[in-house]
Amino acid sequence: MLNFNLLSLKQRRRLNTVLLGTLAWGVALVIFFPIFWMLLTSFKTEIDAFATPPQLLFTPTLENYTLINERSDYFHFAWNSVVISFGSTIIGMLIAVPAAYSMAFFETKRTKTTLLWMLSTKMLPPVGVLVPIYLLFKDLGMLDTRLGLVIIYTLINLPIMVWMAYTYFKEIPKEVLEAARMDGATLFQEIWRVLLPMSKGGLASTVLLSLILCWNEAFWSLNLTASKAAPLTALIASYSSPEGLFWAKLSAVSTLACAPILIFGWVSQKQLVRGLSFGAVK
Repeated sequence: MLNFNLLSLKQRRRLNTVLLGTLAWGVALVIFFPIFWMLLTSFKTEIDAFATPPQLLFTPTLENYTLINERSDYFHFAWNSVVISFGSTIIGMLIAVPAAYSMAFFETKRTKTTLLWMLSTKMLPPVGVLVPIYLLFKDLGMLDTRLGLVIIYTLINLPIMVWMAYTYFKEIPKEVLEAARMDGATLFQEIWRVLLPMSKGGLASTVLLSLILCWNEAFWSLNLTASKAAPLTALIASYSSPEGLFWAKLSAVSTLACAPILIFGWVSQKQLVRGLSFGAVK
């Protein structure tokens, strides 16, 4: 057995680094494996996709992607996802930032209760409010519209956005804002020139998280849209039919739907981790 007491401090640190690195890679591979398998299956025929045991060696084909391109207008669904995700995120930030600012710097006895109430709304099963929202949207003519989904996505993600912005704002010393007021800064200047620059890392992570949540939301898109405003999540569901699941085609359309947000998340991962890990004041 390896005697840790005989190892030097430098050797212990190196061993800990290797062990932690190996564990991290193991966890990453486990998390990434479903995505890898989905991508692999998208290049298989339906026969190869259903083969038992699963085939790792096969002749790749693009017939699934060709069929999707012929059957569905991918860019129509992708554009809907972009408009809905960015639209709800922008509106949500316009509401979340002033709300978090007032709660963080003008705290009252009801602030904590209000924040907990907002967070509790995320615990409500969406299906519990589906019928009244569906009837309300039907009366307002908002079924199968981008505006309808933008409103819904904004409301369901707003509690998280307010909580995150509130957390970052609480880390900013009040004395900084007081100094700005003493220098004659207006409320808008105080927020725009002092508060936002100091918390840009945290707010950026809030925006990224909201975009990811909106992009992946499926329940409301399936129940409130048909075809005109349907995003990519609805496109995926359209390849599940009563005749059964066509795994190869379903994997191909899922790959096309996941690819944009995966690439976006990969590019912005440093900003997301930095904002979530270190808070507002560096």
